[in-house]
Amino acid sequence: MPSSPPKQAGAPSGKAEAGGSKPSTAKAVANFRKSFQPWLEPDTAPFIEFRNVTKRYGAVTAVDQLSLSIFEREFFALLGPSGCGKTTLMRMLAGFEEISSGAIYLAGEDLSGVPPYRRPVNMMFQSYALFPHMSVANNIAFGLKQEGMAKGEITDRVAAMLALVKMQDFGSRKPDQLSGGQRQRVALARSLAKQPKLLLLDEPLGALDRKLREETQFELVDLQEKLGITFMIVTHDQEEAMTVADRIAVMNAGKLVQVAPPVEMYERPTNRYVADFLGDINLIAGRVKSQSKGVVTLETPAGQRLRANDDGVDLGNGNVWFATRPEKLAISRAKPAAKLNALEGEVWDIAYLGGQTTYKVRLDSGEMVKVAVLNATIDAHDPITWEERVWLSCPTEGAFALSA
Repeated sequence: MPSSPPKQAGAPSGKAEAGGSKPSTAKAVANFRKSFQPWLEPDTAPFIEFRNVTKRYGAVTAVDQLSLSIFEREFFALLGPSGCGKTTLMRMLAGFEEISSGAIYLAGEDLSGVPPYRRPVNMMFQSYALFPHMSVANNIAFGLKQEGMAKGEITDRVAAMLALVKMQDFGSRKPDQLSGGQRQRVALARSLAKQPKLLLLDEPLGALDRKLREETQFELVDLQEKLGITFMIVTHDQEEAMTVADRIAVMNAGKLVQVAPPVEMYERPTNRYVADFLGDINLIAGRVKSQSKGVVTLETPAGQRLRANDDGVDLGNGNVWFATRPEKLAISRAKPAAKLNALEGEVWDIAYLGGQTTYKVRLDSGEMVKVAVLNATIDAHDPITWEERVWLSCPTEGAFALSA
C-alpha cells in the first residue's frame, strides 16, 4: 500500500477513540501491509474524525458517543450485525443523516451543516441505483453533467472510468443488459467519476454470487491502491472485511467494540464478543493458576491445566477463557506430547468442506469443540470417523486467554 501521507495542515489532533484504536501493547502478530500503518504514527493527523458522535431516532440510540479516526488512503471497514449502527455512521459522514450530538471532521473541516452535495464524498449503494433508461456511459456521466463539466472532458472522464473497471465495450448498453457483476462495476465507475476524496461503499458486493464476490474483493483492493482514495466499506461479511481492509472496526449496539488490522483482530481479539463474531472460536472456562513472561496457566473445572498467551494483560485470579481457533487444533487417536495442551473427547459430527474437514468433538468435560483439518491430499488413509475417541492438542502459541 502507499506510504502514509504527511500531516494535514489545520487538521484536529487525533484523540484515541473507543474500541481500541490506540497502538496495541500486545505482542506483534503478522501484518500483510506493514508499509502502511499511519494509525501508529503519532504525528499523522486523521483524515476523518468522529468525535463523540451520537445518533438518536426518538427513544432509540443508533450510534452512541462514538469516537473514531480514519486516515488518508486507508481502506477502512465497518463490520457488525444488522442494526449495530454501521450504516447510520456512514450515512452521517455522507450527510444523508444529521447527527444528534458530537462532530465529524473531514480533512480538518467540521462537516456540521455541510450538505451532501458540498462534501468531497461519494457513496456507492447496495442497490447500485443505476438509471434504467440511461446507457452505461450516461450513467457514469450523470454527476459530471450536473456539475457543468465541459462535454469533451466528460467524454474523456467516462472513457477513463470504463477502462478503470474494464468495461470499455459496454458504454452503449443499458443496465438491464448487464450481469450483476457488470452493474456493480458501472456503479463503482459512476461513484469514482467525480474523483471524490472519500468513497463510501454500503454492502457493495452483497448482490453478487460467492465466487464473483471473492474476485471483486481483490479488484477493489487493487483499485483503491491504484487511485490512492480513502475507502470506507460497510459489511456484515467477515471474510470480505478481512480481505479488503487495512483496519476493521467491529460495532455492536451503536458502539465500537474493537478497532484493529484484520490479522491482529483475528489472532488477538480483546474480548469475547469480537473473538466469537470474527470466525469460529473455541472457549473453555478456567481460573488463573499462574501468569509469567507472556504465558498464563489456567485450570478448568475438570482439573485440567492449559497454557495460553496472555499478551501482557493482567488477568488477575478470576474466571478467564482458554481461547483457540479451530485451525490451531490438531486431532489424533494417540495422546499428544506432554508439552502440548491436550484434551480428550469423542467425535460427534463431521463436515467435509472440500478444502478442509471440520470435526465437532465433545470433550470429556462436556464442552463441544471444533477442529478444522486441512485436506492436503486427495485420499485420506484411515480417516477419523464418528464416535471415535480422539485427542485434541495445540501449542501455547496457538491459544490466548480472554477475561471478558
